[in-house]
Amino acid sequence: MKVLVVGSGGREHAICWKMAQSPEVDKIFCAPGNGGIEIEDKCSNVNITDICSLMDFALREKVDLTVVGPENPLVEGIVDKFRGSGLDIFGPSSKAAMLEGSKIYSKNFMKKYGIRTAEYAAFDNIDNALKYVETCSYPVVVKADGLAAGKGVTICKNHGEAESALNDSMIKDVFKGAGKKVIVEEFLQGVEASILAVTDGNTIIPFISSKDHKQIYDGGIGPNTGGMGAIAPNPYCSREVLQDFKENIMLPTLMGIQQEILDYKGIIFFGLMITKKGVYLLEYNVRMGDPETQAVLPLMKSDFVDLIQASLSGKLSDFNLEWEKGACCCVVAASKGYPAKYETGFEISGFKRENNIFAAGVKGEDGVFKTSGGRVLSTYGTGGNLKSAVKYAYENLKKVNFKGMYFRKDIGK
Repeated sequence: MKVLVVGSGGREHAICWKMAQSPEVDKIFCAPGNGGIEIEDKCSNVNITDICSLMDFALREKVDLTVVGPENPLVEGIVDKFRGSGLDIFGPSSKAAMLEGSKIYSKNFMKKYGIRTAEYAAFDNIDNALKYVETCSYPVVVKADGLAAGKGVTICKNHGEAESALNDSMIKDVFKGAGKKVIVEEFLQGVEASILAVTDGNTIIPFISSKDHKQIYDGGIGPNTGGMGAIAPNPYCSREVLQDFKENIMLPTLMGIQQEILDYKGIIFFGLMITKKGVYLLEYNVRMGDPETQAVLPLMKSDFVDLIQASLSGKLSDFNLEWEKGACCCVVAASKGYPAKYETGFEISGFKRENNIFAAGVKGEDGVFKTSGGRVLSTYGTGGNLKSAVKYAYENLKKVNFKGMYFRKDIGK
């Protein structure tokens, strides 16, 4: 079986690593991939990014299955194009991908199907938005409607900050078109959680919970990043929290997918806030999260390829998804200066599979691995409990080094 994985980060490395374990898989192409992915058995990179070229490659190489990592190709319709050419691909159609592609569409979907979420108002006119924030209780959250590479969310503590966020988004266009429309949302106080789930449109199965650590500095302070580490399962996701999530968020979402006749055979990511009033849905992602994927997949006992095939064939209801007992911790090592300005091109020592590494901003040059991005790599550890998983993740990180390497020291603690 030949597999094509679309994407280039740590999430895609984790997906390739997990799929390579399946006895059904003979070869995995990652497009465009990164230098570190090629340390995995059966894996090689293909320097292709545009959808038409990816489809031509899949047809030419007789690829049996394509898995899409990032959100942009999904919103742009890669699934529709591949399926139109008779190719098996795991992910939602472009219409279904609007659950992530448009915050306004997503929030209206939640409201329509009774999915518990924060109160909000949507705007495509700056004057109306500015009048609205004059009457708000603070803090509020201003969100760009479109895809903004995870940077379109601003928590505003007062009216001045809200005005500034609206002007940046709608007038200055700092999100390059993604923020011409916005939502202004009630601020929720609580603990964040992430739950990935797989659906075939008729059945939905949740994965184990996880918790991302977004801020750059220890203690959860400083600017947001793409994620500085993750743990699974999330210790705040009690049995009661998970039941609340299923009843008030997950199952109504599946009903909405069915009622809207959305072609959805793929992963749906629920970004949650656990509050004193219950579990609220912050956002959908229509793909696997990063770095959550790097903490969840090491605990998946079932064959990931079998799970994907069950979704594509509409047989998820017959699939028994199994997990290893215990916990996993993933710690991200970043370039000095990230998420602002940083340098690249530094040699990485200790880059070996036995150190439980997933690569993100890594390139290979003549057998030498060098940094090529802000989030460079992560190491993970598994154990019988969270404390031991954290210990092993940091022990693995000690075996790796590059100039200016920075990481949080409190992931999972």
